[in-house]
Amino acid sequence: MPRIVIGSFTPSVLLDVADRAGRLRERGLEVEEVPVTSSPAQFRSLIDEELDVALTSPDNVLAYRFNPLNPLGEVADVRIVAAVDRGMGLGLYGRPGTTAADLVGARVGVDVATSGFALALYALADSLGVARDQYELVQLGSTPRRLEALLAGSCTATMLNAGNELVAEQHGCVRLASGAEQLSPYLGTVVAVAGTARTEEARLLADALLETAREIVSGGLDDEVTESAARRLDLDDDLARRYLARLRDPRDGLVPDGDVDHGSLVKLVRLRTTYLPTPSDDGGDVLDAALEADSGLVSRHG
Repeated sequence: MPRIVIGSFTPSVLLDVADRAGRLRERGLEVEEVPVTSSPAQFRSLIDEELDVALTSPDNVLAYRFNPLNPLGEVADVRIVAAVDRGMGLGLYGRPGTTAADLVGARVGVDVATSGFALALYALADSLGVARDQYELVQLGSTPRRLEALLAGSCTATMLNAGNELVAEQHGCVRLASGAEQLSPYLGTVVAVAGTARTEEARLLADALLETAREIVSGGLDDEVTESAARRLDLDDDLARRYLARLRDPRDGLVPDGDVDHGSLVKLVRLRTTYLPTPSDDGGDVLDAALEADSGLVSRHG
């Protein structure tokens, strides 16, 4: 039975439910999920074959495939196999009582300043009338780490999603701006690989996740999802039910067909070319190539 190592920022409830429901075993897969501390660390491990598959932001795939100025300083044959979700509650969250005006001069937490969620943060702050040069960026790593920093007062605001935002709200933190409202269409998580050695296993994994996603969206697996959310994300019963509702939300929940739609790719590319432009030799941007039909960004089935 093929064993694949999957790197994720926040423990994946969808992966856990797919495993417990037998969807992975049906496809002959054995998986090990390991936490990653940041997007550069995740892609370093993916490129070095320490990870077989990444559950990651599609913006990371854009950066490490097309932009030689990414944090690793090299481009690689990384590609998207399938879409998983549309952000899972992605939003700009502030400490209790924070308003948009409080962002001016504040410490705002990001994974790294060039990550996809950082670019989304810049756009959401702009929507509140707060420009990029009006707050101090602090690099705090993965989403769970940023949640800890927000609750500890190490930053005034940060981007949260995937259940972390629910915990923040339970502690009185406020959502200052919503990704679903400001960034749509958007993709939050995809299945990604480096090279072709593990493409078939990644496709089998994506098939298992998507079958599970369709069952969840259709109204099934309630108990399995809420139990997994409580166990893996340390959510109480109420938050676990809210997490289940989030999975089913068509605006920022699961993508049951796994389609990497063109509109979302355009949004991701425009975020990067707006906030982190990298001119190409032909006068455009290096990310423009990502939208070409033969870019190789998405590994199509068949």
